[in-house]
Amino acid sequence: FFEKNGVNVELVWFPVYSDSLSALATGKVDANSQTLSDTIAPASKGIKLKAVLVNDNSNGGDGIVAKPGIASLADLKGKTIATELGTVDHLLMLTGLQKAGLTESDVKFTNMTVNDAGPAFISGNLDAAALWEPFLSKAIDEGKGKLLFSSADTPGLIPDLLVFKEDVAKKRPDDVKKIIHAWYDALDYWKAHPDESLVIMAKAAETPADEYKKSVDSVKIFTIDDTLQAYGSQQDFTSLAYTGKTTAEFLKSLDMISKAPDLSDVLDGHFVQEVAKERKS
Repeated sequence: FFEKNGVNVELVWFPVYSDSLSALATGKVDANSQTLSDTIAPASKGIKLKAVLVNDNSNGGDGIVAKPGIASLADLKGKTIATELGTVDHLLMLTGLQKAGLTESDVKFTNMTVNDAGPAFISGNLDAAALWEPFLSKAIDEGKGKLLFSSADTPGLIPDLLVFKEDVAKKRPDDVKKIIHAWYDALDYWKAHPDESLVIMAKAAETPADEYKKSVDSVKIFTIDDTLQAYGSQQDFTSLAYTGKTTAEFLKSLDMISKAPDLSDVLDGHFVQEVAKERKS
């Protein structure tokens, strides 16, 4: 699809998600697929980024799983819970605790990559873990855990974005648009050939197809109209600006960022607006 649209792209797969965030922040890659909350932290440090596309929203793909006997979020008080510090699932964990009237100081928080937290939970070394798919379903199935809270309880909180380094987006705007076109061409192909597409994606993600399907089923893939709406100014989680502001304030209150950044330059919907016009013409 990149070739069809006349753009030369090398796809780089990061088995550990946080490594991809570092790669973008340090300029080792030109663009990255990452969450909105994980775009706020570098933006708050003055790293110039452009979020040009919404790929999806987590809709149950991230969650807190607890071992048998822990029936509710309130029961996590004094328990050992793990996820990776500063990631979106750390944010989800804090949101869940807040819902139960708890803070991070009420639990024994363990900083661990999601790749490690899943197996640690399954082996019985943790009371609970905040995980994303496919680790989430695996932990529930193999660790016989109970899902206490998920991104389905907070719709819109975790959007996944395509984020470019600002200088790349400014110097090569046509290439950015071609990449967005390729994304929507890929979605069209996926819709027409679901089984074949699932096998291709699972292989690239180094994940068994049945596990990968759970990941796919736990997100809402955005149409081009969904994405256009996301760049709007509505005062709810359907708006990236609203979600970003709310998330930044939350991160700042936890001292995870020193200041809430101005996201007006980061959230750049003009590329997808132009692509939408071109695809309709």
